[in-house]
Amino acid sequence: MINEKISFEKLINRALDIRKMSYAPYSNYTVGAALLTESGKVYTGCNIENASYGVTNCAERTAFFKAISEGERKFSAIAIAGGIVEQAPVEYAYPCGVCRQVMQEFTNRNFNVIVAKSHTDYKVYRLEELLPFSFGGESIR
Repeated sequence: MINEKISFEKLINRALDIRKMSYAPYSNYTVGAALLTESGKVYTGCNIENASYGVTNCAERTAFFKAISEGERKFSAIAIAGGIVEQAPVEYAYPCGVCRQVMQEFTNRNFNVIVAKSHTDYKVYRLEELLPFSFGGESIR
């Protein structure tokens, strides 16, 4: 349980649901993310591809950027689910390095990263496990 209102399973369900909104005509790999704030609000995001691959935005960053643009700054967890379009996930979708760096900027080392195949089949990591020896603001102050 993350907090009284949102369980890991509910957060994962939000990620699975938003995954359907992905725009992935090139890879056919759709990803959904559900980001939980410390106050209990959930922001969702999906991957949005572009023919110029460098312009593509991952689901995790979409969720973070939506939340941050709404004034949120404190986060508890993110659930991520991904797989081939219109198919249930068959493997865990881990965040890319860029998304891990964004998470590092706006969270702490105990932030929960949940990778899921379904609301009952998932793994939970602390960000520190996925991004050891990270570089952040404290490194340049």
